Amino acid sequence: MVRPTQHIHPQREPAPVRPAATLLLLRDTPAGLEVLMTRRSDKASFGAGAYVFPGGRIDDSDAQAHGIAKRRATQSDVQLTQAIAALRETFEELGVLLAHHADDGRPVQAAAVAAMDRSTADGTTPFAAQCTKRGLVLATDAVFTFAHWVTDRDLPKRFDVPFLVARMPDGQVPVADETEQFEPVWVRPAEALARHAAQRFRLMFPTVRTLERLATYGSVDAVLEDCAQEQPLFTSCPRAGLLDGAEARYMEHERPYGELALVCPDGQIVHALDWQTDAPVALLRNLRRLTAPNPGAMTGPGTNSYLVGDETTGYIVIDPGPLAPAHIRRLYDATAGDIRMIVCTHSHADHSPAARPLQALCEPRPPILGLPSAPTARPNARFTPDRALVDGEHLVLEGPTPETTHTHTLRVVHTPGHAANHLCLVLQEDGLLFSGDHILNGSTTIVDPPDGNMTAYLDSLDLLDDICRVGGVDFILPAHGYAIASARDAIAFLKMHRFRREARILEAMREHPDGTPEDWLPIAYADVPQRMWPMAARSLAAHVARIRERSLA
Repeated sequence: MVRPTQHIHPQREPAPVRPAATLLLLRDTPAGLEVLMTRRSDKASFGAGAYVFPGGRIDDSDAQAHGIAKRRATQSDVQLTQAIAALRETFEELGVLLAHHADDGRPVQAAAVAAMDRSTADGTTPFAAQCTKRGLVLATDAVFTFAHWVTDRDLPKRFDVPFLVARMPDGQVPVADETEQFEPVWVRPAEALARHAAQRFRLMFPTVRTLERLATYGSVDAVLEDCAQEQPLFTSCPRAGLLDGAEARYMEHERPYGELALVCPDGQIVHALDWQTDAPVALLRNLRRLTAPNPGAMTGPGTNSYLVGDETTGYIVIDPGPLAPAHIRRLYDATAGDIRMIVCTHSHADHSPAARPLQALCEPRPPILGLPSAPTARPNARFTPDRALVDGEHLVLEGPTPETTHTHTLRVVHTPGHAANHLCLVLQEDGLLFSGDHILNGSTTIVDPPDGNMTAYLDSLDLLDDICRVGGVDFILPAHGYAIASARDAIAFLKMHRFRREARILEAMREHPDGTPEDWLPIAYADVPQRMWPMAARSLAAHVARIRERSLA
């Protein structure tokens, strides 16, 4: 966990969340799946004028109404309460009720629903009492959880909301209450998104992301089948940053999310996500990132050079980058030349060549540390440090007066796989992993034999996972891309990806036992753009070597 003293922005307590529920009513049409939406009042305190799904806060009465609700065997008490709240709110706002008669199971008819009092907010005509009086049982067993949203930390009003799904009952027509909701409309998810993009259909961020997921389904049955597992298909509490000067929001699986979690854990919208190379970007008080001006297919936005330390301790530069004079000068200026150590995670040309010229600018000259390249390294990836690091050793920065300064300790971890001399570093006091090229944000690293080895790469992932578990490491700082949150989840995803790719390669090899890697590549990497195949061929070669090594084929 990051030390509170190292956060850039003052800590604050986000607004508390309130329980709520919303319902996506679905129907099949010849044109495809449609969902019922309605426009919120222009005077609403939350989401004014936006098109939403019906729903609202969960009341105490919802938890007390289990007696009029039908429960499926796998439905929890919490889910039942949420479903009751969603059905009540949908009835109040749109006059649609999912219920049937207790005596014979007949679905409630539109005329009977229209005769009920929808103005239950004042408590004079309780919803549950009306259902009991008419002998109605709520069809909560037909309501399933699609997604789970928690409102963003930066907003003054926050809710904990399951997005539920159910089939629209036959014969009923939505009629807005004209108080909270207006203009009910049936719309295909893709159409709603297109209208929103054209600024003709205002949607809030969670609605957009939910519609994007819903747009992948062709029928109501397909949606309900996926939701039968009783778990949301996704859960999110989005985070916001600044991109091109405007607010931009992201879910957990999107690339900037981890960086926002690191820099602004309490949800402040102050961190700029634009990639730039002119000045360092502050991530913590003791951590800055300066990205080299070498963007490309292999380097993403560029190589990240990290500056660990502060003005009282001096700095360790991790991965000084390519031979780019302007970048080297910026590293020197950002540290005022007080560089105590230069560490290269490995010898590749976008990571280590700047080490010698950066060292030459400093006085006294800091040592260049790392692991020497192995004989298997390519000629353009040769590297010899001033001193070879030892797996498990600690690199320590400490100010002249320990009582008034911080200590920053980097643990060295040898992680062969991407390269034989690859290493990672763990900033122990703050639970940060500098992953070099072993773990990247938004792509998988290339494992290029003979210097790269797939078995070693996977073993190193296991080692890093164990280090993260024992050391409480939450964040990964890759050499390319934004910071990554949920370190162990990211490692698990990479392992799963590599094993799935290996299974495809193995299948291609079995289908064409006399084939060559050139024959297997289009089959195993059919989901990858052809322009990326020359790079993918390297990792395929590493997988093939591993498969043959282990006689898997």
